[in-house]
Amino acid sequence: MNPGQTSFLSLKTFPARVAAEQVAWLIGCQPHDIPALVAAKQIKPLGNPPVNAVKYFCTADIVDACTDRNWLARVSTIIQTHWAKRNARYRVPETENLLPANSRN
Repeated sequence: MNPGQTSFLSLKTFPARVAAEQVAWLIGCQPHDIPALVAAKQIKPLGNPPVNAVKYFCTADIVDACTDRNWLARVSTIIQTHWAKRNARYRVPETENLLPANSRN
């Protein structure tokens, strides 16, 4: 954990509004996973922020959701599926025969 994360998680009372990085700390995931959770409608930013704006989230909603085991399972599945799809774009499809037909025994 970095010092900022340690000091944030050791607060007795969290602020009412937190940024995406702090939401990731509360949930136990990485900050780059938050956009996937927003897109899957598992967490909702406050207000109606533009696409390129900093998004803030209600701490009470996040903490309440973290007590639900089913929600945590959905979040884990969404994150895993998101990165599996993203990484699949970079994989080279495997071919059955890498050698030309005339060089096989």
